[in-house]
Amino acid sequence: MKDITAVLGNGNGAPSGAHYNLNIIGVPKEKSTDMTGDNGHRIFVKLEGNTKIMLAQGDSFAVVDANGTDGTARFLLPNPDPDNDGITEYSVFARALGKPGGSATITTCATDSLGIQYCSIYSTVLVRNKGKSSFSDISKQLLYIYADLNADGTLERVPLFDAALQDYFWSYDNQGLKLVQLRFYPVPSNVN
Repeated sequence: MKDITAVLGNGNGAPSGAHYNLNIIGVPKEKSTDMTGDNGHRIFVKLEGNTKIMLAQGDSFAVVDANGTDGTARFLLPNPDPDNDGITEYSVFARALGKPGGSATITTCATDSLGIQYCSIYSTVLVRNKGKSSFSDISKQLLYIYADLNADGTLERVPLFDAALQDYFWSYDNQGLKLVQLRFYPVPSNVN
């Protein structure tokens, strides 16, 4: 894999080159169409409120259920850090697009074997301001959970799909943001 610092700088803050694009689209009304198996590169969410984007491990990126307006969507993605060394197999970049106004907060969460939910202390807050919108590397926030799992006062870093937790999801709290663009690049990020 390429070093991410070598490919940055094409003007919008994201690396250049091949990537998987995922648009998260905020809409004012609930969709009634069944979008299960609808392999588009977009997920519809409520314009106001919370949506769970359920995550499952796959060999590639794919939208499994694009309709998050009913409260839940589904997305497949590869294991980002199988050995939990803090160097990702791929990187996630995000930016807010559309008309200025609105924000969204994305937090990675999961449950333990007892059903206790843990959400990372690190979230991504995306705000659509006036002017040019640039990408930011949010791999640390979306691909890991940082939480004190054993109540010893120390944060543990848990990558997506680690056996320590299960039922991984992104909690997407939308406050009027109409479009978030996520790009997944085959370049590593160092989250250490």
